[in-house]
Amino acid sequence: MRFAFYGRVSTEDQQDPQASKGWQLSRARSLIEPAGGEIVAEFFDIGQSRSLPWKRRPEALRLLDTIKSAGRDFDSVVIGEPQRAFYGSQFGMTFPVFVHYGVSLWVPEIGGAIDPGSDAHDLVMALYGGMSKGERNRIKVRVRSAMKAQTELEGRYLGGRPPYGYRLADAGPHPNPGKAAEGRRLHRLEPDPVTAPVVARIFNEYVAGRGMTSIARGLTQDGIACPSAYGDAGEIEKLRQTITEADRKINGYRATLDAGGDPTLIAGWIAETNAIKKTAQARLGLTEAPPQRLSADQLDAIAEAFNDLLGLLRDADPRDRAELYSRLGLRMTYRPGPETLMAEVVTPADLRVFDMCPEGDLNPHAR
Repeated sequence: MRFAFYGRVSTEDQQDPQASKGWQLSRARSLIEPAGGEIVAEFFDIGQSRSLPWKRRPEALRLLDTIKSAGRDFDSVVIGEPQRAFYGSQFGMTFPVFVHYGVSLWVPEIGGAIDPGSDAHDLVMALYGGMSKGERNRIKVRVRSAMKAQTELEGRYLGGRPPYGYRLADAGPHPNPGKAAEGRRLHRLEPDPVTAPVVARIFNEYVAGRGMTSIARGLTQDGIACPSAYGDAGEIEKLRQTITEADRKINGYRATLDAGGDPTLIAGWIAETNAIKKTAQARLGLTEAPPQRLSADQLDAIAEAFNDLLGLLRDADPRDRAELYSRLGLRMTYRPGPETLMAEVVTPADLRVFDMCPEGDLNPHAR
């Protein structure tokens, strides 16, 4: 008889994949070789949880597709351990496929092939499926309980990026002798001397009644990097250079505009450069920075530009003026009774800036 072998190992089993596959194959061969069987195909899932249905395990799915193929080179399937293959009610949903395509399933705990008409065999496989589910749940509870105890009682940090305000500190050699021999060490959290005072400042200001935006602006004004940027001085410097270069380009574009350059073309350049600048500012946490005061020369230049624009509008075709007003969101309403003209500018919602939260003050300490 020609057999296909199916096995599985996952991280929750804490076993070497090759070693696990070896003993599962050994059990399978011990079952079929006395009956003259040989394994001609192997299907072995690595890193796949037993809770996943067969159609979501790559090798199990490949086995099912091969079973449906008329050109398969085996007549039966053998497994090394039912708990590895079936979880919960998976056997009841998978075995009918084997029966439909005339493929027998051999299991060591049954002592041979499963009889589709045997209630006893169905009961045994259902029992092992339940044991598999229970075993996985026990492993999950044990691991979570152990991690909780290690954190609370030993102060160990179990992995990931340290929260802002803390840094990793050495906590001695690993208690597992094997891992200690590999040089692995334990870690714990301790206050970061650079960022811990920032966290304390944020809490103190919040309790004192300051809103989140106000706190963020204060931190930005003091040159404190946002959490995502902290710790990568090289990246921070690159972003600052990007902002400086963008400002230089924008000033150059404006000078070109003052010299008589094409306004439409230059406006596109400025918009593109502004987008690059805003992206860099966002990554540095500078998007909440307060606006900078304009110099007297800048105010004079803006006023002069407006005077020039007024002259252009005065001499422009009425249809051009109407188009420009429409694009600016300018609406003018004439009231014949009092003979007044009311003008209002309606800006898109995504361009509005609120001096206060439109939902009201959400800070309960600000009252």
